[in-house]
Order: sequence, then C-alpha cells, then structure tokens
Amino acid sequence: MKTLTTQIIYFLRQRPSRMNIANLLRFLAVLALLIVAYSILFHGIMLREGRSYSWITGFYWTMTVMSTLGFGDITFESDLGKLFSIVVMISGVLFLLILFPFTFIEFFYAPWLRAQAEARTPTELPAETRGHVILTHFDSVVKALIKRLQQLEHPYALLVSDMSQAIELYEQGYRVVIGELDNPETYRRIRAASALLVATTADDRINTNVAFTVREVSETVSIIATASSVGSADILKLAGCNHVIQVGEMLGQALARRTLGGENLAQAIGHLDQILVAEAVVSGTSLVDQTIAQARLRERAGVSVLGVWERGQFQLSRPETLIQEGTVLVLAGSVGQIKQYNTLFHRSQEANGPILIIGGGRVGRAAAHALAERRVPYRVVERAPEQIRDPETDILGDAADSEVLKRANIMEASGIIVTTHDDDTNIYLTIYCRRLRPEVQIISRAVRERNVATLHRAGANFVMSYASLGANAIINLLDRDDILMVAEGLDIFRLTVSSSLAGKSIAEAAVRSQTGCTVVGLSVDGGVQINPDPYLPLPAQAELLLIGTQEAARRFQKIYGHG
Repeated sequence: MKTLTTQIIYFLRQRPSRMNIANLLRFLAVLALLIVAYSILFHGIMLREGRSYSWITGFYWTMTVMSTLGFGDITFESDLGKLFSIVVMISGVLFLLILFPFTFIEFFYAPWLRAQAEARTPTELPAETRGHVILTHFDSVVKALIKRLQQLEHPYALLVSDMSQAIELYEQGYRVVIGELDNPETYRRIRAASALLVATTADDRINTNVAFTVREVSETVSIIATASSVGSADILKLAGCNHVIQVGEMLGQALARRTLGGENLAQAIGHLDQILVAEAVVSGTSLVDQTIAQARLRERAGVSVLGVWERGQFQLSRPETLIQEGTVLVLAGSVGQIKQYNTLFHRSQEANGPILIIGGGRVGRAAAHALAERRVPYRVVERAPEQIRDPETDILGDAADSEVLKRANIMEASGIIVTTHDDDTNIYLTIYCRRLRPEVQIISRAVRERNVATLHRAGANFVMSYASLGANAIINLLDRDDILMVAEGLDIFRLTVSSSLAGKSIAEAAVRSQTGCTVVGLSVDGGVQINPDPYLPLPAQAELLLIGTQEAARRFQKIYGHG
C-alpha cells in the first residue's frame, strides 16, 4: 500500500500527469452529457409511441445500444425511433469503442505505467549511503565494471540523465539514479562527498564537465576518468581527476606484449604491497615444451607461476600445465625475483617478418609504439588518409582488399594485430587473414566482452577485450589495499590467518588443493615474505596474500576463516 501511495503521489505531482487527468475528465464529462441527452430523447420518442419507461431503463437502453450489446428487449417501432437508435449506436462505436480506449490509454494508463517506473527510479540516495561507486555513463566498460562490482558485492549507483534510458536500464536490473550530469545538486543528492569514487567513461569533454562539477561538491572524493588523448588527460587532471586512464593506450601495449619476437622480458601489469605481477612471453626460451613442475621457476628465480594465457583464455597453473610456444606466463614475485627471471630467460628473438597492424587508431598506434620499443618491425594498414603518419611503415587502404594486404606484405608477416573499434569488422578481418595465412599468429581486439569467444572461433590466437581492460583498471584504482584484479574473475586478496590455520604450514593445510587459492605472500609485523616457504608454520594473525577466483576466496573463508 505504501508503494502504491508513493506512486500515486509521484504521478499527481507531475504537471503533465495532472494535465492528462484533466483531459481524461473532460472527455468523460462530454460522454456523460451525451448519455444523459440520449436518455432524455429516448423517453421523448417512447412517449410519442405511447410507451413509458423509468429513467433507469432509459440509461440502460442508451448504454446497451452505445456499447453495441443491443439485447433487443427494448426496441422502437417508429422510423424516427429506429433512426435515433442508429445515431446512438454509431456515436457509441465512435466514443466508447474508439475514442474512450485511446483516450484512457493515452492520458492515464500509459502515463501511469511510466510514473510507476519513474517512481521506482530514484533521484537521490539515502542520507546514510557511504563508500559507493558512482558511474556517470553506461557503455561497454561500465557494463563490465558493474559486473566486477557485483562480484565484489560493492555498492554502486549508475547516474543517467535520460528518463527513457534510465527506465530501460532499471528494468534490466541496474541500480539507476536520475539526474543531470552537469548539475552540482545531482551529486549532492547521490552523496558524492561520501562516495568511494566517481568513475566517468564518456567522451573527454563530458568527462571534464563531470569532474569539474563533482569537485564543486567534494574536494576529497576520488575521480577516475577515461581519456582518448594525452592532451585530454592533462585537462582532466586540471578539472579535478585523481586518475586518468587511457584504455586505448593500455590495450595497444597489451596486444603488442602478446606478439612473438623482440625482447621477451617479463613486464609488470600490477602490484599489491611488494608483490609484483608480471606477464612473460616464453617463445624462444628453454621453458617451451616443459611443464610448470619441470620448469622449477620457484627454485630457479623465486617467482610463482599464477597461471597461463592460452589462446586468450586464462587458466590457473597446475604442475602438469604444459608451457607451449604461444603461452604467456603470469608471474608473481618481488622486483628482484622478476629481474632474476629476466636474467635467466631473456631472449632477443628476431621476427621472421614485420608485425601487421590493422587499424591506425589509438589502439593500433599504441601497439606500434610498444613494438618499436622492443625493436620489432611493423606495418600499419589504415584506410583514413589523415591517420597516415609514416609512409615507410603506414599503408593507406582497406584491409578487406587483398591487394592492400599484399602491399603490406601479409604473406611475410610474423604476426597480425587487428585493432579496429568495430567487433564485426574485427571478426571479418580475422576470418579473412586466417584464410590467407593459416599458420600466422593473429591477435585481435574485442570492444565487447561477449565477442571474445566469437573472435576465437573466427581464428584469433589471442583476444583482449577493451571493456574488460578498462573495467579491471578502474577496479584496481578503488583505493582498496586488500585486492588486486589480475584477470577477469581472478584476484590477489588479503585474508588473515585464522586460529584454525595458525601453526600449520601451507603444504600441511593443502591450501591450493582444498580451496583453489595459491599463497603468494605472507605479511608478518609489517614485513612481506614473497612466495613463502610452504613448509614453515603460519603465525597467528598474520596476513596471507592469495590469488584465486571469487569462488576460491569464498571456499577459503568457509574452510579456514573461522575458529
């Protein structure tokens, strides 16, 4: 009842709703007058024929004829009466069967349904709201980010200015708040001053406006924005952003890291405390064709193998996991241990031919820059003349044209990176390049997460999602020191050694086999032991640094998080 009352109040408060009700009441008044007039005429014509009926009977006859029910128990005998009946019936069809349903739906039912939806879509958050994440634009990055926040059970609010979009997103299950992005009062109503952060992923101008407006409300809340250029990044910081993420640059560098050839050094992708997480391409090293157990990387370099990337899919490492030519290792260790790995397994591998980059936009240029730093030759195919920068490395033309690809030396390329911003185009080009070069390494970009699997089926060896990369980057800037997202669904997190685990060694407790988590660090008295000895007893109240999925973390808590 309370919800219904709230919806009625919300409906009546709006001026368009009151005007609609007034129009509906005017129509009903006209209809009532018409029914009364017909009832009076009914009595007059019946008296002319020498018959008399009650007023209720007059209304009864009028309604049955106007609604076309026509029971036939009361009929006129004269031509005048029959003509009157025809007029009543035609007007009834017009007013009751055509105009009334249309008027009712147009002026009451549709606005009422809309008011119900709008009443469920709030314009502000409760005063006690704290520690939430505010999102100001709905796109593929934010969609992926909301998925991560839900996995972490972290509260968020999606700010939307368009009512139609807000209702649509609400019906899809998102936590939506209505408000104008450039109005300081909006951010006061959604408690920006007490939020954990504000993340904005629209275009650079909108992001700048959002950051500047939020700063009018709070000087302390953390603001994260995406940017498409270095110049915009500087302006966004001036507007008040704490962090500016250039997802295109990050994606281009990540795609380039997966290519074979050049310097295959382990490269850092994140850190938690003193633990560094790095990725390493193993092509051309002695690790190829060995299992994780045979590689003995922990004994030789002190690093832990957290998992491996194979054909764009991340897999937790097992002793029997085979390291192949295209494998990318995900390692954890100290700075010194990662350097030791690079000393042991660094190889400068000459590529058989240049890397072919299809698409000369932000992602493609970032990939080209990363390849140049590794001294790997490349060619860029771009169909927009204004994007051509170096005639020696850039080829103007459409990559769907075989002649253009031949001019780019596709048959001699040692790898192909597909970087356009349209997934349909990327799928098409991946299939086309795979047909031309069945054995070449193809690395592709996906704008939306759902197309990653499709690109693999199309023939890509490795696929990276723009949405996933952007979402993970924002998650890792949440100012939380208890978790680091390494890959989709895979995190490094802190958990305290409980009394049920204290005194036992990692090996004795069989942490990995029991929970699926891998211990990569142990924090004791402010110091961190990276990759601790699995046979030493764990001290009480120390902190374990573990890597695993959300499900593995819950399993660890269930087994070892009590007593």
